[in-house]
Amino acid sequence: MHDLLKRAALPLLALVLVLPFDAYAQTAKTVPQSQMEMQLSFAPLVKQTSGAVVNVYAEKTVRRQSPFAGDPFFEQFFGQQMPNRTEKQSSLGSGVIVEANGTIVTNNHVIEGADDIKVALSDGREFPCKVVLKDDRFDLAVLKIDTKETFPTLPIANSDSVEVGDLVLAIGNPFGVGQTVTSGIVSALARNQVVKNEFGFFIQTDASINPGNSGGALMNMKGELIGINTAIFSRGGGSNGIGFAIPANLVKVFLASADAGVKTFERPYVGATFDAVTSEVADALGLSKARGAIVVKVTEGGPAAKAGLKAGEVITAVDGVPVEHPDALLYRLTTAGLGKSAKLTVVDNGHEEQLGIELGRAPETAPRDQRTIGGRSPFTGTVVENLSPRVADELRMPTESTGVVVAEVKDGSVAAQLGFEPKDIIVSINGTEVKTTKDLAALATQEPNFWRVEIERDGQRIRQFFR
Repeated sequence: MHDLLKRAALPLLALVLVLPFDAYAQTAKTVPQSQMEMQLSFAPLVKQTSGAVVNVYAEKTVRRQSPFAGDPFFEQFFGQQMPNRTEKQSSLGSGVIVEANGTIVTNNHVIEGADDIKVALSDGREFPCKVVLKDDRFDLAVLKIDTKETFPTLPIANSDSVEVGDLVLAIGNPFGVGQTVTSGIVSALARNQVVKNEFGFFIQTDASINPGNSGGALMNMKGELIGINTAIFSRGGGSNGIGFAIPANLVKVFLASADAGVKTFERPYVGATFDAVTSEVADALGLSKARGAIVVKVTEGGPAAKAGLKAGEVITAVDGVPVEHPDALLYRLTTAGLGKSAKLTVVDNGHEEQLGIELGRAPETAPRDQRTIGGRSPFTGTVVENLSPRVADELRMPTESTGVVVAEVKDGSVAAQLGFEPKDIIVSINGTEVKTTKDLAALATQEPNFWRVEIERDGQRIRQFFR
């Protein structure tokens, strides 16, 4: 019996021995077999790539109002023109050189509001740079060093090839102490609800990321950029082993827009709103998993309507890639790119079909007409615009919004004192519906005994009375 078992094992042993080495290495894990293996290091990879990661220094001037302004006691001695102080505020972050001409990708929050931006290379040299493109929704910014010198770069990987468990290195400037390298693995993919902006599709890693790492590189073992480090989950301000990075495929699209010279980064217009698929919704629709994006509303004449999408249907994949939630859907359509088309996998009553959708710019269905309201009305000091999907997108509003919107409120104006805010939609004045900025400008010239105004703010109707 013992001999029989040995003979039966021989073919299996032979099969294992003739497996290709790569296939065997993927299934077998062993402890280091030699002193050479025990001395393996990330150092060669760091030397190869660290020159492409820079420190970003952003400085802005802020005006501090005098604490005695408006105080009658001090104003009787010093006059009403109380001096205000100005001071410099600095922020530290990181960036990645992605083009040899000195083009750098970083986070928008690193350079937001900065008057002066400098970058320091790993060799200690410093260069001034300018902002080429930035976007607060996706928290990305592209900078350009103003020189003809050639710089080391970090190649950009296909972040869709990243898998949970992959080894990664994070390089940045935590707490301003200087360039630092940490190692870890990819902990999760497609994370959303991480930050409060509109973007929700992050690579999660346990590589230590701290304040100052923002804008730095998350890279794979080939020395390729797979993400831009952007946020941490922390209760005490330091790394708790949960960091997040913006995937490289979105960086590619954003960088291409900057290279094309556009001033505002635009995402594709869909013409529909979506919600997450909860377990209850999945059960009601007969879905096996609570994943995807359920169509809530379709705008008439928009790309979604032309594609054949209907309310109640669930999008489960884009170009064959599964979507976990509505944020993932937005990410997939954005990375597909403007001017392209995408295939949506749609489930309706248990039936699955493929629908093609065209990815274009948001249209201006209402003529763009910006006006500053003057005179003696409650709207004095407002800058108003006709709402269209494109204007709504520029103002970071739902693209299905219509009517007349307050784009800006001048400081110290009547409208500011009465509490009007940007993004307020003026619905009606004294019972008359406001459809265009021309309507609003005409109504604002009237002089009634009192003003009855209805506005829409954050989806809620508010009625106000002014004398």
